[in-house]
Amino acid sequence: MKRIAIVGMPNTGKSTFFNRLTGSSSRVGNWPGVTVELLGAHTILGGEAVEVVDLPGIYDLHGFSDDEQVVRSFLENNAVDQVVMILNASQLDHQLPLALQIHKLGMQPVLLVNMIDEADQLGIRIDAESLSASLNCPVVLISARNGTGMTAATDALLENMQSVTPVQPSELKAHLHADDEIVSHAELLVSQHVSSPSLLVRKMTERIDRVLLHPVLGLPLFFLAMFLVFQTVYTLGAPLQEAVAWLLELFRGWALDPLANVLPASVFGFLVNGLYDGVGTVASFVPVIILFFFLMAIVEDSGYLARAAYLTDALMARLGLDGRGFVMLLMGFGCNVPALMGTRVMRSRSLRLLSMLVIPFSLCSARLQVFIFITTALFTPKQAPYILFFMYLASFAAAFLTALVFGRRLKSDEPFVLELPPYRKPVLFQVLMRGWHEISHFLRRASTFIITGVILVWWLTHYPEGSTPGGAGTYASMMGDWMKPVLDPIGISSIMSVVLLIGFVAKEIVIGAIVAMTGLEGAALNSYMTTQMDGIQAISFMLFILLYTPCLSTLATQLGESRSWKFTGVSLAWSLGLAWVVSFCFYQGARALGY
Repeated sequence: MKRIAIVGMPNTGKSTFFNRLTGSSSRVGNWPGVTVELLGAHTILGGEAVEVVDLPGIYDLHGFSDDEQVVRSFLENNAVDQVVMILNASQLDHQLPLALQIHKLGMQPVLLVNMIDEADQLGIRIDAESLSASLNCPVVLISARNGTGMTAATDALLENMQSVTPVQPSELKAHLHADDEIVSHAELLVSQHVSSPSLLVRKMTERIDRVLLHPVLGLPLFFLAMFLVFQTVYTLGAPLQEAVAWLLELFRGWALDPLANVLPASVFGFLVNGLYDGVGTVASFVPVIILFFFLMAIVEDSGYLARAAYLTDALMARLGLDGRGFVMLLMGFGCNVPALMGTRVMRSRSLRLLSMLVIPFSLCSARLQVFIFITTALFTPKQAPYILFFMYLASFAAAFLTALVFGRRLKSDEPFVLELPPYRKPVLFQVLMRGWHEISHFLRRASTFIITGVILVWWLTHYPEGSTPGGAGTYASMMGDWMKPVLDPIGISSIMSVVLLIGFVAKEIVIGAIVAMTGLEGAALNSYMTTQMDGIQAISFMLFILLYTPCLSTLATQLGESRSWKFTGVSLAWSLGLAWVVSFCFYQGARALGY
């Protein structure tokens, strides 16, 4: 099977082109010589099966960042039949040197000049035919977001792949060397084949930026936008959640409840009251999670998240981080694991370690699910968005405090360079693809962890034999009694303390664990939650969930990326200690004030 590698600088639309070319059939895998996971997919081109690999965005094949080393290692250790080079049409002067590096390796790339629609708006005209003749390789103008030029790009890719002899990895190792003439050659090509107006005026973008990047109003407007996202999630998500819960209850009554007359009571209790109700309760929150990811995809696709990095750079610099650290925190909204892996773009080890300390405080989708469940059960629809927004503020506060505490020991002088993209109208296809990528990742993790967790919790709350299910004498009750002295001062009951312990494996388990322990669901479960905690206890519990140990996957990624048991241990101890202190101060302070 032939292999195609997609190469380009960050933010050139590589992943967008990858999704257009392959659809949603993406997978993550490891390749020889590469110690990280890369996105790949199998697709059919010209009636032939091919493998497409989306490599990390890089600036230079001779650089020293982790991503640059990954790309170089991949090319040196894996046979590639065709390289597709993605370039930003409005930044060819910066991006052609990388294309020339690839070309000089003898790989005969297909150059796809992306975002041609934006270049047209800026008055940039590119003579693709003459540029192709000068480079002696195909050059196609495309807009991957809109699908413009994709047919021509595919045709050029197929034609070039059939006529070019692949360069073997062993040959590449001998040619990967620096060349000072590349930049001068790139400048000459731009002057000959690209026509740009003397002044690039982005009127609409500039007008919007005057407001959204205002030194005083910028950050408040960003947090207001995020609050509106949460408000929309609750307003539109609640009816969807109720509809899914109703369908699950309908299916139970029709197909599962009659099994009570056939199966032994213990088996029925495990399969229906434990496993089905636990997984079903979690499933009812999936529409809310989907809505959140789609809204975040719209915010990201519009170009606003890059502005958030710019707005926070000055603040983050005082904490020893930079704007990229804030972007990683935002990435952590989906899952902490890819956000931790994203720190590879930072060349300074100190900056990477500091970023990896703060990222686990991002309010990930698994925690979001728990918070939506608790706020729905204990707070009114008007109160719930404010409580959730408060949790996001607490998430940022914990991250900033962590950076402030450890920033002096992990200093970095690495400069931060950020090119702000123009504002873009979100494309439905890209929003759906981006949202689906996050959702599918969440569902894969959730399906594995939730089923395992529900089984474990059911066993803890029903054994040893002879004990009252969910009552005193069970293993769960013993664990709760053991943790009581530590968690009583922060308002967490014995039953909820067991949930916390189980949640260490994965936060997705928490709701299923509560269902498995109580045997309740729907309105009955919500009523039960009001007997276990009041509003103050609920907020204290959520603060602890937010700040205490991240899931095992996050810890494993921290260890893998840092290559240090000591660092991972410090991170774990800090998050546990911070969680207890914050919850203690909140709970005891609120009680002292009479709440």
